[in-house]
Amino acid sequence: MTETSATVCYVHPSRETTLRCNQCDRPICTSCAIRTPTGYRCKECVKGQQKKFDTAEWFDYLFGFSVAGILSLITSLLAMLVSGFGFFLFFLIAAASSTVGVVIAEAARFVTRRHRSRRLYLTVVAGMVLGAAPMIIISLIMFDIYSLISLGIYLVIAVPVMYYRLSGLQLFKS
Repeated sequence: MTETSATVCYVHPSRETTLRCNQCDRPICTSCAIRTPTGYRCKECVKGQQKKFDTAEWFDYLFGFSVAGILSLITSLLAMLVSGFGFFLFFLIAAASSTVGVVIAEAARFVTRRHRSRRLYLTVVAGMVLGAAPMIIISLIMFDIYSLISLGIYLVIAVPVMYYRLSGLQLFKS
């Protein structure tokens, strides 16, 4: 009968383990192990692999932020104007916000040449929110509650749609 000798995790020296990273062969404990389709890997190997997929360059952040900000400014202005026509147009704003999120995501994807990075996606989100900020400030100064509600509806629906569309994150796998 062969006996496996327990080694210690390279991150947590007080934890014994028999698990090893399938890429670098370092011993890892269960809290350090990340399950991949090919087996368990340490956090450093997974980070190194993920860095290969971050292809965004410095100007992609500027272009993505600018496009999202400009399109969001235009959309928030339209949402603010439409909200003055009545309560039922909130439903129109809610229905159109998801489409606007998709349009902004595709525009950002186009100007960044399909480069990707988690920081790029968050930069585009910031551009989208800051693009709506002037209309929010104007609505606050004018004490226009309907405009604030419509801008809130727009941001709450459009921002997650844009992020999920841009990042390719799937909530439900088919």
